[in-house]
Amino acid sequence: MKKTEVAPSEGKLGIMVVGCGAVATTFMTGVLMARKGLAKPVGSMTQYDKIRVGRGAEKQYLHYKDIVPLADLNDIVFGTWDVYPQNAYQAAVYAEVLKAKDIEPVRDELEAIRPMKAAFDKNYAKRLDGDNVKTCATRWEMAEELREDIRRFKKEQDCSRIVVIWAASTEIYVPYDEKVHKTLEQLETAMKADDREHIAPSMCYAYAALTEGCPFIMGAPNTTVDIPAMWELAEKTRMPISGKDFKTGQTLVKSGFAPIIKTRCLGLDGWFSTNILGNRDGLVLDEPANFHTKEVSKLSTLETICKADDQPDLYGDIYHKVRINYYPPRNDNKEAGTTSTSSDGWAIRCR
Repeated sequence: MKKTEVAPSEGKLGIMVVGCGAVATTFMTGVLMARKGLAKPVGSMTQYDKIRVGRGAEKQYLHYKDIVPLADLNDIVFGTWDVYPQNAYQAAVYAEVLKAKDIEPVRDELEAIRPMKAAFDKNYAKRLDGDNVKTCATRWEMAEELREDIRRFKKEQDCSRIVVIWAASTEIYVPYDEKVHKTLEQLETAMKADDREHIAPSMCYAYAALTEGCPFIMGAPNTTVDIPAMWELAEKTRMPISGKDFKTGQTLVKSGFAPIIKTRCLGLDGWFSTNILGNRDGLVLDEPANFHTKEVSKLSTLETICKADDQPDLYGDIYHKVRINYYPPRNDNKEAGTTSTSSDGWAIRCR
């Protein structure tokens, strides 16, 4: 077996997050609280989970961070882009996911995280209307400005490496177009020609990140890195790309239960799932064009696990329905983080 050398995780790691909403601020607050010893790193596989190393009397169970050179929580620096100018503390309070006791101990650090102007196109998220946005003539210019943001942040924060994560709202669905998305040359030509129909803002973020030598993680079901052109760029820059939505709600439940049904050879008639959202993501997904992007991802999860080709009598005719119910925030409780703003519901019918 060929041994792969992994470079040590020296210096600061800059995590630049696209979107400073509920997901991003919860993530940031969790890291800041955990490294102060004020909270446990719940939900973090690298900090909590363990892997068996060795066999017999020599076996031991070690954390991921004790096996491979991962960045220490104390070495992480956060940056963000958002269409709204509110700092991370203000955004966390507005999101109402965390409680005041979670936010206040790291208030100063959260207030220091101020969003840079976002690369934004209202046609891709019609329900958002922020004013902290870039004024770019073309998609190419949009990517160039994002590259400059990354370079400036890396220099100012003295980071040795950067990772870019998309935690913004779901964009409208962009289907694969062979004339634009097949090769890197085609993609760059379309960006310079300001092809706004086929080049989503998220693609500009991914292009900028990879070109600047930064891994890119897609936390929404956007088409962004699901195109050959982006794969070509990732190979060219030797930078990893990953993700197709964070899948932390109903899709996570679906990913867990569907294999159980398949393994037990239980027939499946229908699967019905609902997201009840009162946050910014719910507002965006209340728009049919944006919801369609989410719908495609959610439906494909079940189809991938329960393949009709394998057992058509069990999974050949599954009725699958996904819904998003949005309710506007009431704003009837002013205390930070006292009201949960999202929940999931699901039901299955087996045979």
